[in-house]
Amino acid sequence: MIALKGVSKRFGDRVAVHPLDLEIPRGCIFGLLGHNGAGKSTTIGMLLGQVYPDEGRVLINGRDVFAERQRALARVGAIFEAPAFYDYLNGETNLRILCEYSAPVNSRRLAEVVALVGLRSRIRDRVGVYSHGMRQRLALAQALLPDPELLILDEPGDGLDPEGIHEMRNLILKLNREWGLTILLSSHLLAEVQQLCSRLVVMREGRVLFSGEWRQLEDERRWIRVKADRQSEAETGLRGDGLIAEFETDGRGRLAPGITLDGVARWLVKRDFKVEAVAPVERTLEDFYLKTVRTNPEGRVHD
Repeated sequence: MIALKGVSKRFGDRVAVHPLDLEIPRGCIFGLLGHNGAGKSTTIGMLLGQVYPDEGRVLINGRDVFAERQRALARVGAIFEAPAFYDYLNGETNLRILCEYSAPVNSRRLAEVVALVGLRSRIRDRVGVYSHGMRQRLALAQALLPDPELLILDEPGDGLDPEGIHEMRNLILKLNREWGLTILLSSHLLAEVQQLCSRLVVMREGRVLFSGEWRQLEDERRWIRVKADRQSEAETGLRGDGLIAEFETDGRGRLAPGITLDGVARWLVKRDFKVEAVAPVERTLEDFYLKTVRTNPEGRVHD
């Protein structure tokens, strides 16, 4: 669906995106992660034809965004940066006006999309009285009206309360599973990205640190939690005897290749440690992300 080939962008003396190669397959929800200044917004801007790359090609559905802009972006919807609406007009009028810039929308499609985003009862109200969550839903409706195949969402949960975040997550899943949309999602809400994305890219200072299926990589590393009396002595011994490759905080350790959970337990018992727990740990995306940006500042790993 998306292919970036050797794409780079510089603003004056600052390199916003170093040469970037990235492919996003059709039908997935793909995460784009990174600190502020990592190059995420510049990358999205290039995908939408709003930022011209210094080098490389940006392809959507095999079409070059800058050589065939209209055809490449014909079925792309996006929420990018702060959505702007006419506060003195109602939601429906806003949607009709904004859609006129590309193509008129028929009433049936408008009603379908408004119902999907949950604004049916409020679409005739002035946008000036909308809550932040309702404005986000209106922005999503605008992005969906052209019947896109690809949806690009930049911080769709920004400023939402927990209920709003939950509703937006379910909407994104529905659009992917039932409507078949490919979705590129950029967000700082790592817990939400974890529930939505199996494939992602992590950027830092314009460079790709990781691209691929993060869960698969974490499964291969096999993390456990060890709790015992003389904790420091236990961790030193387990590392020294090659059972645990590394320990982090709170007794979390990564099993060495070929080592099992019960092997660690037997080692502790044999050496007269009082064992409180030896249990598997499901690593979170936050764990993975922080470790990636802290230990791999300029490299790249992928599955």
